[in-house]
Amino acid sequence: MLLAAPETSAHATAAVVLLGGLVAHVHAATAASGHLAVGGDAETPSHPSPLGDEPREQAKRPRALVIDDAPDVTEMLAILLQYAGYEVVMVYSGGQALDAARAERFDVIISDIGMPGMNGYELAEALRALPGYQATPMIAVTGFTMYDDRDRALRCGFNAFLTKPINPRDLVSLVERLRS
Repeated sequence: MLLAAPETSAHATAAVVLLGGLVAHVHAATAASGHLAVGGDAETPSHPSPLGDEPREQAKRPRALVIDDAPDVTEMLAILLQYAGYEVVMVYSGGQALDAARAERFDVIISDIGMPGMNGYELAEALRALPGYQATPMIAVTGFTMYDDRDRALRCGFNAFLTKPINPRDLVSLVERLRS
C-alpha cells in the first residue's frame, strides 16, 4: 500500500506498508510499480529503517537465504534483513532453496515450514546434508503452532523457531545471536 511519495525527483522515496503494519521506505518509482527489490547492489535509502536503526554499510555483507512460498512474507523478511546489513536471496520453494545453497554460500537461512512440495522440515534436513551447511544458522519462521512443531523443527536441523507474526527486532536479534 503506497502511503506517500513526497518528491518527484529521481531520488524520491515512498513509505510502503508491508504485512503486519511494517513500514518500509523505497524509491517512489519502485513503490508505484508494485515491485520491491531487496539485497544485491540496490541503493539503500538514507532514512530510518523499519527497525529504527540506520542501514548498515559494509564492504562484505553477510548473506541470507529466505524461503517462503508466500511472496509477501519472503519480501518482508528480506527487507528486514537488508536493513540489518545482509545481502538477501529470496526463493519460494524447497527445491529452489537447495539449488541456491548448492550454487552459493549463505551465512544464515530463514525458512517457512508449511510449503507445498518439500516442506521446511525436509528442507532443513537436506540443507544440513550439503557440504558447508552443517553449522549454518537456520531459523524456522512459521504460522504452525501445534505442540510439537518447535521440537520437530529443532530435530530436523533448525537452530531456532519463530511463530508468525514476527517481531522484526526479535528476528534480527535472533539472527545476530545465532551468528555470533
